[in-house]
Amino acid sequence: MNELTTDIKLLHEATLNNLKNSKANNTLRAYKSDFKDFGAFCLKHGLNSLPTEPKIVSLYITHLSKNSKISTLRRRLVSISMVHKLKGHYLDTKHPIIVENLMGIRRVKGSIQKGKKPILISHLKLIINAINEHKIKEIKKLRDKTMILIGFGGGFRRTELTSIDYEDLEFVPEGLKITIRRSKTDQFGEGMIKGLPHFSNEKYCPIVNLKKWLEISKIKSGPIFRRFAKGSTLTEKRITDQSVVLLMKEYLNLAGIENKNFAGHSLRSGFATVAAESGADERSIMAMTGHKTTQMVRRYIKEANIFKNNALNKIKI
Repeated sequence: MNELTTDIKLLHEATLNNLKNSKANNTLRAYKSDFKDFGAFCLKHGLNSLPTEPKIVSLYITHLSKNSKISTLRRRLVSISMVHKLKGHYLDTKHPIIVENLMGIRRVKGSIQKGKKPILISHLKLIINAINEHKIKEIKKLRDKTMILIGFGGGFRRTELTSIDYEDLEFVPEGLKITIRRSKTDQFGEGMIKGLPHFSNEKYCPIVNLKKWLEISKIKSGPIFRRFAKGSTLTEKRITDQSVVLLMKEYLNLAGIENKNFAGHSLRSGFATVAAESGADERSIMAMTGHKTTQMVRRYIKEANIFKNNALNKIKI
């Protein structure tokens, strides 16, 4: 009997470990951060956070709804549910008190999502020009220009961009192949290859700038986008995805562009929007960005064509 109990305990621990390994580290950190807020709410009101019950979760969602978007409420709900799973507890997130509460909140607030602004070609050129004129070391200019141009040209998520290693690059006559070993929608590491063709204008060409960057940095292995120490000394440490956001905001500001509604994601959405404006179909856009569903890509295409297919164009005034 004791052996059976021990076996079940080991299986239970192994199962919980598998559940943890099924999620990326960034995702687990987001779950913990969200659950911490839920825990604080429960502590303040004398409620149980783990395990909890649908009624308490519904109260928390109502509390959040005053200042949060519907997408935030859904994310918090997922986080609370996942933390329960990871700790071996069951929580019925499909309970009517949760589902109908969300529906009511959505009806009152609406569910339209206002995403971050995309970096368009006009923005991209202004940013690169601003970097060229910026009073910093040439080596840092080259790293930042290359990172932004590769991020835009390949429709990269910032985590994908910062994870690129020298070994993932393959220069071919047509341009550049970049192997993405793992991404947000590729949790099992199946990988994908992105192809970047040459740009006609070398000043804004990601491949030309990348070759210059690799030459001046003397990088032959490991991360291609690295941090600088004091005095513009290049280290072996990979740049963080948060640094991409900060750099984007800094250069947008230098270029004279209001940076409030831009973020690291703006490079990826910018690629998709510009590609849609140029007539690329959703399949070819998805092949580059790695989107698994058409919902977001169709939104980019719709926004890109908002003036192109505008009925007012037919009206003569």
